[in-house]
Amino acid sequence: MNVPTMAEMMAQGKQPEVLFWVGCAGSFDDRAKKITKAFVKILNNANVSFAVLGTEESCSGDPAKRAGNEFLFQMQAMTNIEILNAYEVKKIVTACPHCFNTIKNEYPELGGKYQVMHHTQFLKSLLDEGKITVSGGSYKGKKITFHDPCYLGRANSVYEAPRELLKKLEVELVEMKRCKTNGLCCGAGGAQMFKDAEKGDKEINVERTEEALELKPKIIATGCPFCNTMMTDGVKAKNSEENTEVLDIAEMIANASDL
Repeated sequence: MNVPTMAEMMAQGKQPEVLFWVGCAGSFDDRAKKITKAFVKILNNANVSFAVLGTEESCSGDPAKRAGNEFLFQMQAMTNIEILNAYEVKKIVTACPHCFNTIKNEYPELGGKYQVMHHTQFLKSLLDEGKITVSGGSYKGKKITFHDPCYLGRANSVYEAPRELLKKLEVELVEMKRCKTNGLCCGAGGAQMFKDAEKGDKEINVERTEEALELKPKIIATGCPFCNTMMTDGVKAKNSEENTEVLDIAEMIANASDL
């Protein structure tokens, strides 16, 4: 795949329009890599000038901060900010709401001021500008529900961009009883992704998946690699893999675009 790095672009005297911040999940998790590849496929086909940091990209610091290690967060953030500022980065797009929230809201006070977009917002802008065209294709008429990522929805009030993308796919969009401002966390936020759950009667991702499966959707759509993992595990726990698939919106747009 054609994925230039900032170092390569700078060596050619070029400045890309956007920096694609891949994030730890999108770089290392085998499932999330598919989301990364789908998004890159769309960027290339829309002729978007973009680059990644590659090996120069470090963790945004979100897990450290949520787990209470402010010192480690600041170390990680400052390292990233120095690199981003050295490359004179202005606009950042990421498929991870955790990176999105941290870079958008917590980097500015450390000297990292950028225009930060979630990939659903960016994809919507590409559609609005006519750079990509989407038809329903294999998704047309299918029943789909969208799970709001906490750091995209309640933390940053981004609710409509992902839903508008799904509507472009001509699907039957059905909402869970807890959605948008009243959405229920999948259980991975706040660094919970990296630890065992506390004692209780039920895993929270199973609770959330049950709410989705009540609607009998063909697809549970997500906009976050953490949510994708948690909802996929929930579908497996309920033995519903044959009936329901968990997909990131970027994957669906890539599949349905005229690429």
